Amino acid sequence: MEIFGDRWALLIIRDLMFKGKSHYGEFLTSEEKIATNILADRLQILEQNNIISKKPDPAHGSKWLYQLTKKGADLAPLLVEIIVWSAKYDKKTAADKDFVAAATANRAELLSQIKKKLQ
Repeated sequence: MEIFGDRWALLIIRDLMFKGKSHYGEFLTSEEKIATNILADRLQILEQNNIISKKPDPAHGSKWLYQLTKKGADLAPLLVEIIVWSAKYDKKTAADKDFVAAATANRAELLSQIKKKLQ
């Protein structure tokens, strides 16, 4: 719970895992509207706990690239379960219907595809 004590850490992981975000500014554009101080804090906590890593962006010298570590990528089953649960019980869910259908039909195959993409 120290790492995932609030929704922000999981939303950052979600954005890295499923939405292709990798720069600080991209996380700020998420619909949840994370504040800059909270984003900086959660990125630091996730990095300190080896969930994400950051490295200089070779295309933009002043930017950092954030990516999931193996430890972070291993959270995929947890996030998929949360998404499927949300689709089942939250009428206002933003969960992609095709993603939920794939997770319901063959969760193992979907998780394999996610892990390959994250490598």
